[in-house]
Amino acid sequence: MPHRAHLRSVRLASAFVDSCIKEPYNLHRFRKDLIAGVTVGIIAIPLAMALAIASGVPPQHGLYTAMIAGFLIALTGGSRLSISGPTAAFVVILFPIASEFGLAGLLMATLMSGFILVGLALARLGRLIEYIPEPVTLGFTSGIAIVIATLQVKDFFGLSLAEMPETYIGKVHALALALPTLDWANILVASLTLALLILWPRLKMPVPGHLPAVLLGVAVSLALASAGHPVDTIGSRFTYPLADGGVGHGIPSLFPDFTWPWLQPGPDGQPLAWTWSTFERLLPAAFSIAMLGAIESLLCAVVLDGMTGRRHQANGELLGQGIGNLVVPFFGGITATAAIARSTANYRSGAESPVSGMVHAAVVLAGLIALGPLLAYLPMASMAALLLMVAWNMSEAHKVVALIKKAPTGDILVLMTCLTLTVLFDMVLAISAGIVMAALLFMRDISMMTKVSDISSHPKLISTPLPDNWAVYKINGPLFFAAADRVFSELDMLTETKQGLILYMDAVSLLDAGGLSAFNKFVQSRHQRGCQLILADLQFQPLRTLAKANVKPIEGALRFAPTLSDALQLINNPST
Repeated sequence: MPHRAHLRSVRLASAFVDSCIKEPYNLHRFRKDLIAGVTVGIIAIPLAMALAIASGVPPQHGLYTAMIAGFLIALTGGSRLSISGPTAAFVVILFPIASEFGLAGLLMATLMSGFILVGLALARLGRLIEYIPEPVTLGFTSGIAIVIATLQVKDFFGLSLAEMPETYIGKVHALALALPTLDWANILVASLTLALLILWPRLKMPVPGHLPAVLLGVAVSLALASAGHPVDTIGSRFTYPLADGGVGHGIPSLFPDFTWPWLQPGPDGQPLAWTWSTFERLLPAAFSIAMLGAIESLLCAVVLDGMTGRRHQANGELLGQGIGNLVVPFFGGITATAAIARSTANYRSGAESPVSGMVHAAVVLAGLIALGPLLAYLPMASMAALLLMVAWNMSEAHKVVALIKKAPTGDILVLMTCLTLTVLFDMVLAISAGIVMAALLFMRDISMMTKVSDISSHPKLISTPLPDNWAVYKINGPLFFAAADRVFSELDMLTETKQGLILYMDAVSLLDAGGLSAFNKFVQSRHQRGCQLILADLQFQPLRTLAKANVKPIEGALRFAPTLSDALQLINNPST
């Protein structure tokens, strides 16, 4: 009971309290957190920028997210080693929002999702992640990876494309038409960046591969620019207003100002007109963000539990995620959740507590302030290569292949349905359809496990001879709506000529409303044919269901017996 209460509780900053206050926190543990935080912070800087660009907003907003939401979620959440910030999973949701509603709409959707996450935490729904089947998770994450990879084709090949269509098929068609405009300089920068990202882990260097890969991209792009082959960079693509009315290139190297989210630029560059209609249009997107954020953060926490041998506080983690997404829009940050890759790197770097996540946020802040002007030299082609690597890792292709090779046909169908719907339509539609399909297939499989067997001649169960035209049938499995009609129809056919029937029900664990309806029809059919029916050895739940439905013995038609032996005595000694 205490363990179950712990799973259902909601505690603010539970991970920080458990690991830094209830457990002794000393200089040695802080040193390990410091090293891990610096390592993950270095990884987060280029990733946060790339993910913000992929989400349709300037790169600094990704840094704001990693700084502010990353710090707050680490402090207030329920998972010790999770690192939060912008993640690739959100790109397919955030990019359409940014395109239609601008930065202001994206921030408002993030704010609304924060309220939903807090509501999920207070409703103690953190354990619902356990009810999402693996084929559904693999399907939508692989679909998201495909969409992200497709969006990077333009910058990877340096294509000239005026506008990206909304639909996936339209995107692929537009990219194919733009292939003649590919630029070899961009391809060279992107290819070298991607090659180093792939080869770097084999060198077993302590420095993460993200930093040397983008630095190589910067060096190659500067060399190409000096030779007369300029490559598109963050500085050439993104600008920001200066205090004197001028325009700066790249990203501002300043801590973000507090600004009401709806006062940020809308799709036309003006503050968003906040109306009830806008709220209604953003609400489905906010719900999608909240659901995906909950799934991603709790999946990340489960992965870390497997690595560390500790248990996260699910509702506390949702509460922390909600708080982070409530606050970050006021500082220009976009949606945040726990990132599995960065969290895993945090663990492998020796992190001990949520302090490493706070250090990671501080490193991102330091990078923004100290390196802001230099970050403008990052090539867009290198950012595309970085996101292609993220998409590949996110796809978990090895798991998808293993599932297709070894899993039942139903699981493969769920996986491919979720993947296809995510790519072609919408992630929420994909998850909803996947869960419904998985549930239906599960019910079908369970219903097929409910079987009827004739045990009239079973020597161990039937100790005395049965009267003429009597039979004993045993039902194995739950009698719920998906199985009951088939079971009782089969019984009706098998016992059509019998004058008496014993149903041995010690293996029936469940009788629901559908099962009760089918049972009543069966009893009525037996009664009309003059067949007596005895129910033997009912378990508690079916017995309670029958009692609640006021099902009582019927003279000459329906009787109950506590055991099979008692039922046999009833038919051999009718007067008892």
